Amino acid sequence: MSEVKLPAIIDNTPTMLSQLTTSLGIPREILASDEEIKYAWQNLPRELARIPKDRLNVLLARMCVAVATGLFDSAINYVWNSAILELRERVRDFGLQVVPQIINKSFDEKALLELKDAELLDLCTSLNLITEDGFFFLNQCREVRNNFSAAHPPMGTLDDKEFILFLSRCTKYALAETVNPKGVNMHAFISALKSSRFSNVQEAEWLARLNETHESQREMLFGTLHGVYCDPASSQEARLNAIAIANGLSAKITPKIRANFVDQHSEYLAQGKTDRHLASRQFLEKLGLLSSLTEPERHAIISSACKQLMSVHNGMDNFYNEPPFAQRLLEISRQGAIPESIQSSYVETVATCAVGNPYGYSWAAVAHYEEMIRNFSPREISIMLNAPNQRSVLSTRIQNYPNCRERFKALVKLIAPESVPTSYKTTYAQWIR
Repeated sequence: MSEVKLPAIIDNTPTMLSQLTTSLGIPREILASDEEIKYAWQNLPRELARIPKDRLNVLLARMCVAVATGLFDSAINYVWNSAILELRERVRDFGLQVVPQIINKSFDEKALLELKDAELLDLCTSLNLITEDGFFFLNQCREVRNNFSAAHPPMGTLDDKEFILFLSRCTKYALAETVNPKGVNMHAFISALKSSRFSNVQEAEWLARLNETHESQREMLFGTLHGVYCDPASSQEARLNAIAIANGLSAKITPKIRANFVDQHSEYLAQGKTDRHLASRQFLEKLGLLSSLTEPERHAIISSACKQLMSVHNGMDNFYNEPPFAQRLLEISRQGAIPESIQSSYVETVATCAVGNPYGYSWAAVAHYEEMIRNFSPREISIMLNAPNQRSVLSTRIQNYPNCRERFKALVKLIAPESVPTSYKTTYAQWIR
């Protein structure tokens, strides 16, 4: 904030105004009092200092002259016009070619200039160029300007406090320096998304642009990425681009965006679009949003992942093939609590693969298994501790192969004692003894 020093002309104002009103034969009281002018003039530098130097234009200079002569009704008109010019400039900086994609109708420079002040405030709010607070206070300023300024026959007069408050709000929400988001050309983005696989530089450039845009447009962009990924007609390169950008922007996913994903996901299911529904499930999984889905859907996802892992575990070269399947199950487990309906299969799968077979276990997958076991819920711990007593591949290995039994014992030791349910404390103690 740079200091603004105004000249000490205010000392001569009372005499000048008295002489002027006397010569015209009008009462001095039609203008602001000497005290009001004095206090308004004293507060001007503080407000002007908040405005960047390049925005201290001729209108604000005229405002100062109006204040010095007690014409607060003219002063607020100059302030308001300056604020309107700045808001128009924000729209231009956002991108006139992008605005139609947000408001769903044609828009250009002529349309911008023809907008009424109220319409301009609405547009700036929809583009996130001003906040909801900004809209509220600037709209109040618009009402004050329409009813108390020299632009129209006024309803009454303003005092120095009311003028400074008007100037302060216009300064804070329109004239003061602010980060102006840049709109993203949706057509250009979608075209690039579908044309070829993004290079690292190209991906970084789009992420930078999308980070700079506002929340409303990002909501649209996330919807576009979801749609492209789920579209059966999309090329694999387009799908990879979509998930790469979505992952890069994952920190920007708001509750509203998450809700939009789930709504569209449910719509695919309701319309019987199985291919899109499955792709949507993959999309949400890759973004770590499976916790947003219903329990039956999460059951199905975990069940499928467990079956795939067990199939690989029981197949050829399982020690080499297990890691990616174990990693996927781990990533799914991190995205929310395991539904009760699938906990038994989940625990049995993890424990069976972690124990391995008579020949050993997958060294590359063991870290994934151990992390899942450390994160077992009390109910899952109960299932694991009771597993040796059930008829299963796991219990058979524990009972018949010493190395599998020792491995199971080591896995039990990963469980924190305080997590063990009371009814299984004795069983737990026997295994870790």
